[in-house]
Amino acid sequence: MRYEVKVLSNENELTALALDAVDVVDATGQAQSQGYSVISVKPESGWPAWRKPGSNRFPLILFSQELLALLEAGLSLMESLEALAEKELQPEIRKTLTKIIASLNEGHTFSYALQHASANFPLLYVATVRACEKTGALPEALSRYVAYQSQMDAVRRQVVSASIYPLMLAGVGTLVTLFLMVYVVPRFSHIYADIGGDLPLMSRLLMRWGQLLDVNGAAILAGALLVLAGLIYTATRPASKQWLVSRLWQLPSLGRRLHVYQLARFYRSLGMLLRGGMPVVTSLQMVSDLLETSLRGQLALASSSIREGHALSGAMEQYGLTTPVALRMLRVGERTGRMGDMMERIAAFYEEETARWMERFTKLFEPLLMMFIGLIIGGIVVLMYFPIFELAGSIQ
Repeated sequence: MRYEVKVLSNENELTALALDAVDVVDATGQAQSQGYSVISVKPESGWPAWRKPGSNRFPLILFSQELLALLEAGLSLMESLEALAEKELQPEIRKTLTKIIASLNEGHTFSYALQHASANFPLLYVATVRACEKTGALPEALSRYVAYQSQMDAVRRQVVSASIYPLMLAGVGTLVTLFLMVYVVPRFSHIYADIGGDLPLMSRLLMRWGQLLDVNGAAILAGALLVLAGLIYTATRPASKQWLVSRLWQLPSLGRRLHVYQLARFYRSLGMLLRGGMPVVTSLQMVSDLLETSLRGQLALASSSIREGHALSGAMEQYGLTTPVALRMLRVGERTGRMGDMMERIAAFYEEETARWMERFTKLFEPLLMMFIGLIIGGIVVLMYFPIFELAGSIQ
């Protein structure tokens, strides 16, 4: 279990530690063994427990920006890291920086220290630093990675922001439908119990559903919860996710857009590594995890073809890892020798195309979704009130 421990250091500075311990006594002992005077110990709030095990909470972009600023100010790498460690207030981050400094003092390279740090630095980040160590252009590598990650985050934010409103609309529509079906319809079914034979078929079915829910509500609720739990469990399994992704990729229009989005991430990452001086085949191996499983096999075949001496553009075309526009740009990059820059331009082209498609899709999908939800809710309301219309007609 994780505990938050407030302690007083030897310099009488108040700070907070986050420790993994069996109980309060264990957490207190760990803090005292580090030379701290314990003030209070309490379990951390429940929200961090939802994090994935081993998730990376190290502020990589902020760290890179601060390190870049210090290096450009004239400090050495060791001085910069020591300055960042001294000003850091989070114990876990300070521990990571201290371990990196210790590794550098042992004579290891910066990339080696990052690779063996406890923060699980991304492989692309480590590869970018390793590529620049031969030329000494660490500030340029850090600047390149910050720009790369900022662009990737921007694309991700565009996709997420375009999905928020449709998801909220679908959620609200589902809740309203459930409220009508679970709360309102059973009460209307009692009112219309005596005139059920005179109702239209759909109204009779709706009323029978209300009567069934009224009599067996607890059993139906328990069954619904079990089904929901089963669906959530199935959705979290890797095999289920892979099956869903494979089905989405088979949809003609959506599959093509997913393919383009994958290629955008692939080319931007590959271009960053090539600009840093990383060999082509090695770079292809490092970015293979960014591709969907079915494309990784095609990338492996393309890598083998490139290793045998074939042109990069030809291998990408042969194994379906490019588009007609990207193919022409790759050939230009091969002629000019600026393949890294050209791949980043290809990624920018793909990202702009994806953003335009998302904008068009949301503008079309949102009114269609509203219409669909309105028809469902309106249909339920009309079927509930139809007997009243019938009754009014019979009175006249």
